[in-house]
Amino acid sequence: MNVDVKQPVSVNEFDRLSAYWIMTFVGNPRIAVRLWNGNEYYFADGTPVGVMEFRDRSALINLLLSPSVGFGEGYSKGNIEIHGDILEFLNEVAEAFVRRRDQGYYSSKFRSLLRALRGNTLARSRNNVHHHYDLGNDFYEMWLDEHMAYTCAYYEHPDLTLAEAQVAKFDHVCRKLELKSGQDVIEAGCGWGALAMHMAEHYGVNVKAYNNSHEQISYAREKAAARGLSDRVEFVEDDYRTISGQCDVFVSVGMLEHVGLKNYRALGRIIDRCLRPTGRGLIHSIGRSHPRPPDPWISKRIFPGGHIPSLGEMTSIFEPFKFSILDVENLRLHYARTCDEWLQNFEKVSDKVRETYSEEFVRAWRLYLGGSSAAFRSGTLQLYQVVFAPRGNNDVPWSRKYLYSPDSAGD
Repeated sequence: MNVDVKQPVSVNEFDRLSAYWIMTFVGNPRIAVRLWNGNEYYFADGTPVGVMEFRDRSALINLLLSPSVGFGEGYSKGNIEIHGDILEFLNEVAEAFVRRRDQGYYSSKFRSLLRALRGNTLARSRNNVHHHYDLGNDFYEMWLDEHMAYTCAYYEHPDLTLAEAQVAKFDHVCRKLELKSGQDVIEAGCGWGALAMHMAEHYGVNVKAYNNSHEQISYAREKAAARGLSDRVEFVEDDYRTISGQCDVFVSVGMLEHVGLKNYRALGRIIDRCLRPTGRGLIHSIGRSHPRPPDPWISKRIFPGGHIPSLGEMTSIFEPFKFSILDVENLRLHYARTCDEWLQNFEKVSDKVRETYSEEFVRAWRLYLGGSSAAFRSGTLQLYQVVFAPRGNNDVPWSRKYLYSPDSAGD
C-alpha cells in the first residue's frame, strides 16, 4: 500500500490511514481495529484474535505519537478497549512486533514519518499516578502467593502451584550458592524477606538483608519473629549502597532492575569489598537479549527510574573486579508463567482493588502483568540468573549435577 502523505486527505481517510500505520508499525498482528464511529479495519491474513477499539480520535493519535505510552495510557484510562482474551491479544502483538523488528522493517523513512507527525500534535499531558512502591503490603497480599514472593518462580515440575514454584525458586538459588550451615549471607533488595528467611530456616545460614522500603522491612521483621528466625536474619532498612561487613555469599534477587545502569560498577565494588575470597554470589534479574532503553509507559506508570539490562551491560558489575562468572541461566518462560498466575490472582480480586484504588489502576496493572507475560514469551524480556565468584576461587562445582540432585536441597 503506497501512501502519499503530501496530498490532503479526508478525516475518515486519515483515521483509516492512522489505523493502517499503527498496525503496520507493530507488524500486522491478527488484530482488528474498531473506531469510535463503528468503522472497522483488518489488515492481516487469517482470523482476528481480538479487536482493539478506539473510543475517540485522541486515543488513536496518542498511540501514533508514542506507541508505548499512547497504548498504555489509552487502555488504562478506558479510551482504548480490548475485545477478546487480553493475554492472547498481547501475545499476538508482541510476537508480530518482534518478527517485524527482526526483519529490519523500521526504516529511517518510516521513522521520519512518525517524527513529522509528532511535530504537529499537542503536548502530551502528565498525570500523577500511583507508583510501584507506594502501594502498601495489603495490595500485594491480595494476589501474590503466601510467601509474598514478587520475583520469577521456578516451575521445577509443570504441575507445581505458584507458591510451590516460589519455594522451588528459593531452593534453586540456594543450591546454586551451595549454602552451608553457619555461613554469612548478605542479601541486597530482600522484598518481604521470603528468601532470607528460607535460607536461614532450611540451610542454617546467617543472613543480613537490605531493603529501603519501610513497609516491607516491617513486614519481614514481624514474620521472622513469628518463625523464630530473628537471631539468624537481620533485616536492615537501608539502601544497598550502605552494605558493609564480610560475607561468604552475596545474593540479589529482583533488585538489579531498579539500580540503574550507571550504578552497576558501584554495586560491583560493594560486592568486591564484602565477598570473601572463597565466597560466591548470584544476581537474578529481568534482562534483555540486547541493550534497549526502558519502555516509556513502564517507566511512567509502573517502574520509574528502572533499567532492564542486557547480559553485556550486566558484565560491568563483574569485569572491573575480575569476578569469574560460573553459570548463566535464562528462566524467561518460567517468568511468563509466573506473570500468568499473578494475572489470574489479580483478576480474582480486581473488584476489591478497584474499590481501594480505581478502575484506571486496575486496568494499568492488568496491562502490566499481561504485557510482561507476553514480553517474556516473545523473547523481548529475559530472566537471567548469574552465578559468580572471586577470581582464583577454585572451590566451585565440577559440573551442574549438584543443581538437580534430589539430595542437594537443604534440611
